[in-house]
Amino acid sequence: MKRRFLPVAVAITASTALLLTGCGSSGGDDDSLGKAKGTGGGGEDASAPASPSPKPAGIKRPEVKLPKSFQVEFAGWTNSDPKLQAIMDDGKERLLASYAAIIKGDPQHSALAYYSEGDALRTGTAWVKGFSDRDLTLIGKGRVYQPQPRISPDGSGTLFYCVDEGKGSTKDTKTGKVTATPAGDAFVLYRTKLRKTDEGVWKTTMVQTERRACK
Repeated sequence: MKRRFLPVAVAITASTALLLTGCGSSGGDDDSLGKAKGTGGGGEDASAPASPSPKPAGIKRPEVKLPKSFQVEFAGWTNSDPKLQAIMDDGKERLLASYAAIIKGDPQHSALAYYSEGDALRTGTAWVKGFSDRDLTLIGKGRVYQPQPRISPDGSGTLFYCVDEGKGSTKDTKTGKVTATPAGDAFVLYRTKLRKTDEGVWKTTMVQTERRACK
């Protein structure tokens, strides 16, 4: 099936069709991936960008930086439970690594590989390649809000969050053409699953995205 790669959030959904059909939300504890609470609006979250996440001692993690041409704000990205905060911190870095990989045009970006494994790594790499194959990069701004972290009885983690990419666009690096994200497709709900490694890193193992599930 021919896929049309659209700006920012729309491109995520377009390039993760296999992920969406292969990672269902039914059955057992994974029911938590099928629903998200409080996705009706993001206005109550703090508007200030989140402070850099503290890095646990003894773990050398890649530093992910985005250029001024594309910035991401994380609103309300704090939790009083340090265990849940750790899930949020590594989930945040994984999303930033995805954006950084697109901007660099590098599907094999080291930070994306560091924070991803399994299906999340395969689909993330394919998503980035969809941009690089078409000479597309990202510009503008994104906003990530309403994080919902959870630790399941089996020790795995889940992290839901909303992304507003209404102020984001794609830019053709060869022609300079800029395409804005359609207003109707700007809001995306992310459902992610994570696994904690022996070193204490929460690696994302699965990602589901749903357009228009957030406001």
